[in-house]
Amino acid sequence: MNTIDLLLQHRSIRKYKAQSIEKEKLNRILEAGVRGSNTGNMQIYSIVVTQDAERKKELAKHHFGQKMVVDAGAVVTVCVDINRYHKWCMLRNAGTAYDNFLWFATGVVDATIVTQNICVAAEAEGLGFCYLGTVLYNAPEIANFLELPKGVVPVTTITVGYPDEMPELTERLPLEGVVHYERYNDYSDSDINRIFEEKENLPFSKEMVKVNNTENLAQIFTQIRYKKADNVMMSKKLLNFLHESCFMNND
Repeated sequence: MNTIDLLLQHRSIRKYKAQSIEKEKLNRILEAGVRGSNTGNMQIYSIVVTQDAERKKELAKHHFGQKMVVDAGAVVTVCVDINRYHKWCMLRNAGTAYDNFLWFATGVVDATIVTQNICVAAEAEGLGFCYLGTVLYNAPEIANFLELPKGVVPVTTITVGYPDEMPELTERLPLEGVVHYERYNDYSDSDINRIFEEKENLPFSKEMVKVNNTENLAQIFTQIRYKKADNVMMSKKLLNFLHESCFMNND
């Protein structure tokens, strides 16, 4: 399968076989990850791999108890990391310029790139993966569990392993809904209705609306899955942690 076909066939895998990932294969996909582009070739990220069965059970508690964390061959947590860079700069009398939000944002971009490279490589090697959004909800707890020093913030986590399922492809919005040429073309009401029509009319979407007793699919996202009160609480928690981790100075 060529790369484009591989990408077009992507499925998030949440069920894994009880089969460990060969060390050589794991190292190969991690190497593919760190070959990804990054800002200034500074690699402002670190990767923590969790494979021990008991450690995965404990880590799962910080990911809302999701079973795939326990079952996966490896749980890969990718962090923004200025700790290593800071120590290098101190040893070289280079001063500091990176204790601010811009560097955190830059690190998030770099960490995301390396993670997606790992994901594509994993699928090319016959493995499956799934992203866990819970890492940002519980960043302080995960950082404590992984013994991350100041200056290291977990920003994305994936489970990786041999698939024990082959789910259907999930829907995506049509290209016209997300791609703009030359300039951003804002959406009219009719554009929005057309772009979201297929997504809203899927049997699964209609069942979700019915079961949750909402008027439409959009309300599932704002009133059930990602409620504002939860978003605000978790935002404050993350911002406080960024202050503690040197990414939000008072200058």
